[in-house]
Amino acid sequence: MRRRDFTIGLLLAAATQQGRAQEPAKQHRIAIVVPAGPIAAISDTGSDSIRRRLYEAFFEELRRLGDVEGQNLTIERYSGEGRREAYADLAREVVGENPEAIVAHTNPVAKALRAASSTIPIVWIGVDGIRSGIATSLARPGGNITGVNLYDYEIWGKRLQILKEAAPSASKVAFLLPPGGWEGAQAQLLREMSRRLEISLIPMLLRESTPPEYQRVFAEIAPEQPDAIIVHDTGDLVPYLQLIVELVAKRHLPAMYGYRDYVEAGGLMAYEADLSEAGLRMADDVHQILSGTKPEDIPIYQASKFDLAINLKTAKAIGLTLPPALLATADEVIE
Repeated sequence: MRRRDFTIGLLLAAATQQGRAQEPAKQHRIAIVVPAGPIAAISDTGSDSIRRRLYEAFFEELRRLGDVEGQNLTIERYSGEGRREAYADLAREVVGENPEAIVAHTNPVAKALRAASSTIPIVWIGVDGIRSGIATSLARPGGNITGVNLYDYEIWGKRLQILKEAAPSASKVAFLLPPGGWEGAQAQLLREMSRRLEISLIPMLLRESTPPEYQRVFAEIAPEQPDAIIVHDTGDLVPYLQLIVELVAKRHLPAMYGYRDYVEAGGLMAYEADLSEAGLRMADDVHQILSGTKPEDIPIYQASKFDLAINLKTAKAIGLTLPPALLATADEVIE
C-alpha cells in the first residue's frame, strides 16, 4: 500500500512539473504613441531613420530582457498624424484599451495621455521634464510617469551658438517650430539666448505637421530674408525631415537641426543626444513596469552624451566656409 502510494505520488509530481513546464509565458500588452508619421515607422526596421535608431536599441533590449513581440509581448501602435488638436481623443482611445504600459513620444503626447489616465504607467521620451511639468523631479518623477529626458531647454543656446560660429554674419535666424513652440519657458529662454548672441529669431510656426503646412511656412518666411534657419527636433517634424531639408536647400541657407539624420539627408549641421542610449533606457523602464515596479519609483534618465555632425558637401553647395576650429569639434563630418 505504501509502495503504491509512493509510486502514485511520484507520478503526480511528475505530471505537475510537466504541466508547469508547458504553461505559456505570461502575456503582456503595451502601447506606443508617436505624434506624427506612419505607425509602420515604430519598429527597428522602419523607414523613419531617426525612430529606427531609437527602436533598434529599444527592441533589442526588450528581447534581451525576455520581452519578445509576437511571443509574450503584444504592442499596439498609434500615431497622432501631426494633429495636436486630436491628441486628447487619441489618448482616450489608447487608455480605453487598458495596456499595461504606454510609451509616449514628446511632451504634448505624454501630457495628453496623463490627462486621460492617472494610473496606467507611462514611459515618456521628451525634453526638460521639470520645466515642462512632466515630472516633479528626475530622481522621483511622481505619479504614473517615468522615462528619458533627452535634454533641457538650454541646449537651444548651444545649437544657436554653433550656428553662429558656422555663419558669424547671421543676425536674423528663422526658427521652424511645432504648434505652441513659441510659448512658455522654452520660448522665453530662446529669446534670452538669441539676444546674448545678437541674433533676431523669427518664428516659423506650424499649425500642424503636414507637407502643405511646411510649404506654407517656408513661403511666408521668404520676405523676411533670414540669414539662417534652425529646425526644432520635436517628433512632430521627424517624418518630414527630407522635405524640410529640401525646402531649406532651395533657399541656400545654413541650417541647424536636432538629429544627424537631417545631415545625412543633406542638411548642414545637427547637434543631438544619443538616441540608442535613450532607446535602451526606455526598454529597461518598460521591462521594470511589466515586472511590477511602479513608474514613480523609476528615476528618469537624463541624457548626457551629445554629438555634432557636419555636412561639408552642403557647406560647399551654399558657399559657406566653416571655421577649422568648429570642424575639429565635430563628432562626424560628411565629406
